[in-house]
Amino acid sequence: MIGRSGEKFSTGTNLVSIFKQLFGVVVIAGMVYGGHVAWERYTLARAAATPASTQSSAPEGTPVELALAVTAPRQTRIEAVGSTLARRSVEIKPLTSGRIEAIHFETGRPVESGSVLVSLDDDIERANVAEAEAALNEARLALDRANMLRQSSTVSQAQLETLISQHAIARAALDRARRRLADREVRAPFAGITGLARVDPGAIVDDDTIITTLDDRREIDVEFALPETLYGRVAAGVPVVATAAAFPERRFDGEILSVDSRVDPTGRSFKVRARIPNEDRLLPAGMFVHLTVVLEERLALVVPEEAVVAEGESVYVWVADDENRAARREVSLGQREAGSVEVVEGLEAGERVVVRGVQRLRDGAPLRVLGERDAGAGNGKST
Repeated sequence: MIGRSGEKFSTGTNLVSIFKQLFGVVVIAGMVYGGHVAWERYTLARAAATPASTQSSAPEGTPVELALAVTAPRQTRIEAVGSTLARRSVEIKPLTSGRIEAIHFETGRPVESGSVLVSLDDDIERANVAEAEAALNEARLALDRANMLRQSSTVSQAQLETLISQHAIARAALDRARRRLADREVRAPFAGITGLARVDPGAIVDDDTIITTLDDRREIDVEFALPETLYGRVAAGVPVVATAAAFPERRFDGEILSVDSRVDPTGRSFKVRARIPNEDRLLPAGMFVHLTVVLEERLALVVPEEAVVAEGESVYVWVADDENRAARREVSLGQREAGSVEVVEGLEAGERVVVRGVQRLRDGAPLRVLGERDAGAGNGKST
């Protein structure tokens, strides 16, 4: 009795539990269904409240951004690197040997043409000049007496001619002595900037000793090399622009001075020399500079770089027609610069090209124009 009653009680409990679970599932399902119905009614009510004009004006087509193909100034130019050279540059050496008595220049300071840079000891040379002056004076007096005596035929013509020769020899000896005295001073051959002093007072020097350097930097020459394919296009007078890492905010404008008459058979290049004004003496000799040689200036048709699509050997742009539909257009490109590219063939000025959204386009596809901008022509200089 007890076992059977226990079994009946357990079975009844299980049935109640199952019923409760089923009831919960039904309640949840009803809530989900009710929520779905309520959302549909809300959506329909909102759609009914929206004006018909608003619904009919919904945008269609691929969203894109356009830019006009425009003409802009362009420069055909080439890039090169070179080193600066002073317009005139020499190593200052004495013309004779001796001991340095004084140095009259300061490193990096300008000097005028003919300025004394170094003085050598000159005691012997001054004595030689004094001796030569005395000898010349003696020869002149002798010649004057002979001329007076010649009038009375006391002195023969041969004696007179000998005295004339001795006077000329004495004059030449004086000139030679004075020149040797002048050589004891080392002078600047032209106006310029002096370099480091390589000797000190008291040093013994000769005609192989470099005392300092002298550079004329009012104008700076730049020597660089170009490939032989450009030989016929580069000539004197062509503009150049130089920049140096030491002066990142400056640009130095100049022009080509001369072109070498030979092409290097090893490197297949030729040397070119340009000249750049340098009135403030900012550029030194021997500096590495970057050069831009401007070969020609012209007007070119340009579009933004984003408009150009390269696919294998094909290069094209997407053009928006009058009905705002996409048309694929094969193009030929010219020179590039940051942000824009020259179109040589396949496009006309004033046509609209797609610059954003080109990945999703196909021929004839409708376009939804989000905006238009210029061609990004930049500064008009191509690289």
